[in-house]
Amino acid sequence: MTPPKIYGLIGYPVKHSLSPYMHNAAFKALGINAEYKLFEKRPEELGYFLHSLSKENIYGLNVTIPYKEVVLKYLQWKSPEVKFTDAVNVIIVKDKNYLEGWNTDGIGFHRHLTMDLKFNPLGKSVVVLGAGGAAKAIINQLARHRAKNITIYDIDNDKSLNLTAKINKEFPKCNAIASDSIEKLALKNADLLINATPIGMKGDDPCLVDPDSLHPSLLVYDLIYNPPETKILKLAKQKGAPISNGLGMLLYQGVRSFELWTGQKAPVEVMRKALREATRKCSEKY
Repeated sequence: MTPPKIYGLIGYPVKHSLSPYMHNAAFKALGINAEYKLFEKRPEELGYFLHSLSKENIYGLNVTIPYKEVVLKYLQWKSPEVKFTDAVNVIIVKDKNYLEGWNTDGIGFHRHLTMDLKFNPLGKSVVVLGAGGAAKAIINQLARHRAKNITIYDIDNDKSLNLTAKINKEFPKCNAIASDSIEKLALKNADLLINATPIGMKGDDPCLVDPDSLHPSLLVYDLIYNPPETKILKLAKQKGAPISNGLGMLLYQGVRSFELWTGQKAPVEVMRKALREATRKCSEKY
């Protein structure tokens, strides 16, 4: 019997991920002999792992924190989105010496934001917490679709400054601003707040912004989806603000990842159902 093709998620940590549920459900639905696994690798293990993909029968990977930028040096080809964002969340293994890098985070986020949440970024004011790989991808999409203002805060102010300079050069109709203080963020005038940091994954993580600055006209979007409701989402809900976790973004970036790997149209509703069932199981833990 032919062994299954292996796909998976590389990151540190990755045990919280729901990606195996949706991808394995999709493989089963389409009768594809493949399996999606989690690969939790320490930084010192990353290079050896990426050089051993073909030997391990691995045909594709998703990439998550903290490796979306680190893996760039291992790639032989990069998509236009990767070249702009300098961040990767999908690797396709063409052969043992040729790895392609793609970024489906931005597309996944935009599809969820506009199709499911019915939020059009055109002319809107947005605040983004974080300037890492995922933040770059979603900010690129927001600017591309004509958000009016995008304010970016990162604990590493140089990252915020570099990203805003790049956005302002590429998208002159969008005003990108780097904030050097989280206390200075003008949330009262914002339409959308996005948490693109890992702060919130742990139960004792703080809320990064002043809860009193949250308001009913502000959509609060947290890229974290496990736990399903982070502290910032709970506080926003108490203030009457609409909220969303990153499960929809996970779905749609996964749909595009699946199609890049297999060349087949992804069974979106099968994947959505698998994620919902997995979320219910996770919710019982919290």
